[in-house]
Amino acid sequence: MGRAFEFRKARKMKRWAAMSKAFTRIGKDIVMAVKEGGPDPDSNSRLRAVIQNAKAVNMPKDNVERAIKKASDKSQGEYKELLYEGYGPHGIAILVETATDNPTRTVANIRSYFNKCGGTLGTSGSVEFLFDHSCNFRIASENCDLESLELDLIDFGVEEIFEDEDGVLIYAPFGAFGSLQKELENRSIQILSSGFERIPQITKALSEEQMADIEKLLEKIEEDDDVQNVYHTMSES
Repeated sequence: MGRAFEFRKARKMKRWAAMSKAFTRIGKDIVMAVKEGGPDPDSNSRLRAVIQNAKAVNMPKDNVERAIKKASDKSQGEYKELLYEGYGPHGIAILVETATDNPTRTVANIRSYFNKCGGTLGTSGSVEFLFDHSCNFRIASENCDLESLELDLIDFGVEEIFEDEDGVLIYAPFGAFGSLQKELENRSIQILSSGFERIPQITKALSEEQMADIEKLLEKIEEDDDVQNVYHTMSES
């Protein structure tokens, strides 16, 4: 198995945000998708993807419809997607993806978390190069020939396909998302969820005490309402 498999396996055993946080994250994704491409999922591929993700975390249909309606209101403010980079204790690189309607508040909060936990918020580009930006799709595993599917989709940028207890995961570079989504839909393959991840190129093993230092920082960051995702180079295996 490749790096995507090992990365996903490690993260699955770790922090997946509480359901309320997941709903908040998806609610923001809906607003950004609607602002970008309109409220009709048939003509808005980004919104279709977000609705699939909402179903994957059992977000009630009424919640999704309310979020779309709210996002369509001109009075609804826009969220900016901002990336923050820095180093935690013990030389661990950390990337923080945010969606915020107040960047001044967000950067102040993120900086305070790093400072209080012995880390340093860096400049743009300081650690992003240590991660590969990937897209992924989860599809149903029934009647799925992984080897054949991988061969069929290799021209669309697919780098890795593997199966776990929740279905089949397909990984490709960030830029391949649109063409791969379209091809899966054209093949009438059911997409259960999709998204983007930043996979560390190398990871660093720490002692239990050192890991606790990093976990303390990660928990503070992840609890912030503006934070969508957090990635790091600490080995979790």
